[in-house]
Amino acid sequence: MLVIFDCDGVLVDSEALACRIDAEFLTALGFPYTVQDIITQFVGVSLKDMTARIEAAHNRALPADFGERINKTLFARFEEELQPIPSVRDAILALPYARCVASSSTHDRIALSLRVTGLADLFANVFSATEVRHGKPAPDLFLHAASRMGASAAECLVIEDSPSGVRAACAAGMKVIGFVGGGHCAPGHADKLRDAGAPVIIERMTELPEMVRRYAA
Repeated sequence: MLVIFDCDGVLVDSEALACRIDAEFLTALGFPYTVQDIITQFVGVSLKDMTARIEAAHNRALPADFGERINKTLFARFEEELQPIPSVRDAILALPYARCVASSSTHDRIALSLRVTGLADLFANVFSATEVRHGKPAPDLFLHAASRMGASAAECLVIEDSPSGVRAACAAGMKVIGFVGGGHCAPGHADKLRDAGAPVIIERMTELPEMVRRYAA
């Protein structure tokens, strides 16, 4: 079995922080979004796809350096504030299966997130949506990760916190566990993941090893 981990909201508790920064930047630029708007519409979506959707919705372009500016602020905040999801390191070490990361974030952001939270040594293989044409909810990223890891879709189990990520895993023909232990997960988030196709939901990473073993049995 290959266990594929999303990063933001699954390994690191980054989504609430990132969504606040996105909302602040966009509103200041004349694109009014609340934190909840960002959580609802863009969690699990790559920056490239988020930018394209916003520009299409407002029928005008964001500044050419939008991504660079927002990442500069985000990375500085991550260095100071980012924390791992509680108990995630022990949960990963308890899994006797191949593993990798497949995230909508850029490689730079993933590397920083894993380094700051002390998880970098756990993942020799990291894949970013920048490597594929279509990001989540398309299946491209997960299929790419499986191919690079030498696994079939049927052998893969995805751990995801976002509806778009769950839909991507389902579209790829992979098993999926929904995780609702991140700081951005409001009441009702589990229902959103179930509606997207996640048959199993966990609230704490201490539950993960047993759930993975059930899938592997």
